[in-house]
Amino acid sequence: MNRILYMLMVGLLFNSCDQGEDINPIFFDCTFSFADSSATNLNNAKYQALLNDMTASGVVGVLMSVYHTQTGMWMGASGMADLHNRVAMKPCNISRVGSTVKMFTATTVLKLAEEGKLDLDDKISSYLSGDVIEKIENADQATIRQLLHHSSGIYNYIQNLKFQTASLNDLIKVWRPEDLLKYAYHQKAYFKPDEDVRYSNTGYIMLGMLIEKVEGKPFYNVFEEKLFTPLGLTMTRFAAEDPIPDGIVRGYIDMYSKLQVTESTYYSGWDYYTADGGLISNPYDMSVFLSGTDE
Repeated sequence: MNRILYMLMVGLLFNSCDQGEDINPIFFDCTFSFADSSATNLNNAKYQALLNDMTASGVVGVLMSVYHTQTGMWMGASGMADLHNRVAMKPCNISRVGSTVKMFTATTVLKLAEEGKLDLDDKISSYLSGDVIEKIENADQATIRQLLHHSSGIYNYIQNLKFQTASLNDLIKVWRPEDLLKYAYHQKAYFKPDEDVRYSNTGYIMLGMLIEKVEGKPFYNVFEEKLFTPLGLTMTRFAAEDPIPDGIVRGYIDMYSKLQVTESTYYSGWDYYTADGGLISNPYDMSVFLSGTDE
């Protein structure tokens, strides 16, 4: 079966950045090899032009991979991995990949179901207890399947203005799952389970807790055992183990909408230990993961 898989990781925007730490550019060099057919790909020029257009419009840096069963892997990059040290982006560079971690969380839960360790139609309350179930509306009714599908109706803690304020007031704070879930306590559910679909990071934190309950170890260690190692994802890891590894693409944010970026590499410690964010990877590994789960 032919398939094309895309993965984009885009740095934030605009002009210049005066802040940053001195880093030896050698840390951004790639240390792994792969079957790269980019130069001979019929769409090589078109793909690269797409990336160049993005950085020409103000994006600091962008990475992309395209995989097709007939033409193989195409990987490209444009822009800068580090503005302060003037390091160009390379196709193999690693970056935070944000909420795409939810695919890993979901796949791990499905593997546990395949192994007979849980049933997708079990209620999450069969595995979790205490404040998580008692203080989050719908948590006592929602099934694992509904959490996976974002159809549980459970309130998304990120939408709580108190959380947004707390996060902005301490940009480098490292949050634990139980700290984040408190922002969903006593919040009205969006709807009854299975009545609709609405994105909820809260549900995926709960799925991470489910994985830990079933396997008796941190969920990211389960990712390694069931996904990273079997698929050979050597450039993929979880921020909890090393939040800012050598060579990670620097992050940038236009904090005050003045077209002036500030380095934000050390911001957003809120997702280091949760299954709704916190993953570090590169386009190659992401394509391998996506093609592996499609087989």
